[in-house]
Amino acid sequence: MLIKFDEIEEITIPHLNDGAGAVSAKMYMEPSNKIMVSRLPAGASIGMHTHTTSSEINYVLNGAGKAICDGAEEALSPGCCQYCPRGSAHSIINTGNEDLILFTVVPEQE
Repeated sequence: MLIKFDEIEEITIPHLNDGAGAVSAKMYMEPSNKIMVSRLPAGASIGMHTHTTSSEINYVLNGAGKAICDGAEEALSPGCCQYCPRGSAHSIINTGNEDLILFTVVPEQE
């Protein structure tokens, strides 16, 4: 199956998980998976949250930032992949001057 993100409407979510600013995303969703491309403008963040029913995989396409996962700070740059296992808590912060763009997969688990 082909997912064409350029044909998916972008939504904007202010203060995602009590984060700063707004995050925009193009999302493909089904009951067992979420696949998305998200954009965090400079200074924006996704607030700390726990993955109780899923893990999350974030591949960095553009920009610079940091993730805080279970208290450990991880630098984000293009080409790296940040993984938050089920049961872990994380946040993502754009620390750069341009959009932080992530390709994200959230496989739901039972």
